[in-house]
Amino acid sequence: MASLQLRRESSMDQQESPRSPEAKLGMKVEDLWGVQEPKLSPNEKLNACFESIPVSAFPLAPQGIEIKSDASLAEAVQILAQNKILSAPVVDVNAPDDATWIDRYIGIVEFAGIAIWILQQSEPPSPRSPSSPSGTYFAVSINGMTSAVGLGTLGPEDASITSGDFFEALTSSKFYKNTKVVRDISGMFRWAPFLALQKSNSFLTMLLLLSKYKMKSVPVVDLGDGKINNIITQSAVIHMLAECTGFHWFESWGTKKLLEIGLPTMSPKEIIKVHEDQPVLQAFKLMRKNRIGGVPVVESGGKKAIGNISLRDVQFLLTAPEIYRDYRSITAKNFLIAVKNYLEKHDKRSPMLSGTVTCKRDKTIKELIQTLDSEKIHRMYVVDDDGNLEGVITLRDIISRLVHEPHGYFGDFFDGVLPLPENCRV
Repeated sequence: MASLQLRRESSMDQQESPRSPEAKLGMKVEDLWGVQEPKLSPNEKLNACFESIPVSAFPLAPQGIEIKSDASLAEAVQILAQNKILSAPVVDVNAPDDATWIDRYIGIVEFAGIAIWILQQSEPPSPRSPSSPSGTYFAVSINGMTSAVGLGTLGPEDASITSGDFFEALTSSKFYKNTKVVRDISGMFRWAPFLALQKSNSFLTMLLLLSKYKMKSVPVVDLGDGKINNIITQSAVIHMLAECTGFHWFESWGTKKLLEIGLPTMSPKEIIKVHEDQPVLQAFKLMRKNRIGGVPVVESGGKKAIGNISLRDVQFLLTAPEIYRDYRSITAKNFLIAVKNYLEKHDKRSPMLSGTVTCKRDKTIKELIQTLDSEKIHRMYVVDDDGNLEGVITLRDIISRLVHEPHGYFGDFFDGVLPLPENCRV
């Protein structure tokens, strides 16, 4: 009998042991959840739990990728693409070995900025600002193409400015190969600030930065050696939540329907989208103008999504321009087709091969998280029974519904540093 009891206890211990580092973290939240004041609301309990856990408890990401400040733009694009990451910190090559983290890291280079750089190369030089020698060289290398794209809308008639020749000329030019990440383009686009956390900062601080303050990733630095210890991304947080299925704190929140927590946040008319016959650059222009990470591609004259283009997809314009050689124009639809054909030969595990992933409004937040995590995607499109777009839900939207910012939490720290969201409670 004693032996049977021992086996039962052993089996129970194995069942209750964390199945992953993320689940182990979820168990810490579970322990804190059980000792919170009963009078607190579930949302207030979660805030209190995450405020009590240091960010150093988050599972470490694989060895961080860094880009040297003297790297060329072409090298930076290759590093980001090969490692399948959206951004990477830039290390000052002139910093001494004993430099603090503030002196060691200059900023973060990301595909969002690179997309803007591409748009600028397709614009004519301003009459008020003389062209640089490199810009003049590039203009010659693309046969004097001077079609302006600015921030206006590009229609089907403008598709020829994004022909395969344009990107082949761009990526083969000395201008592209010699442009330096920091020296030449750090002032040309939104140079992401290096806003890092210390290992002792709280989980709540990290979650707020990734949601309300729209940071895609948060570096965690070790003050002792002055280097990055970890980089926590929105995707990593969603994976953590997916691993916490079954915990009481997660189920109390995750079993709610999307409508119960106010998702999606926009109406169908507010969805920022690009039509299938518009130039692919229009998609990146919309992302630039509206500071978003992706847009749906909808059928011409309709409301159904046929695909999705995100900021990370700009890599295909720069790393594989040969796939567009047969296209006289790279429309959004042609872009999706060309990339799909390319990935079927080179990366069959890519999320882009899954097609457009959608859901209905009656989904639970837990179901949404599990799909986003398993499909390795950053947004989900909400559709009606006929497949028409009704909204979009991003990773940031989900994290923002998990926690809220207490009044005065950051004080005036972000005044003039980052644009505050609308209806901010700070």
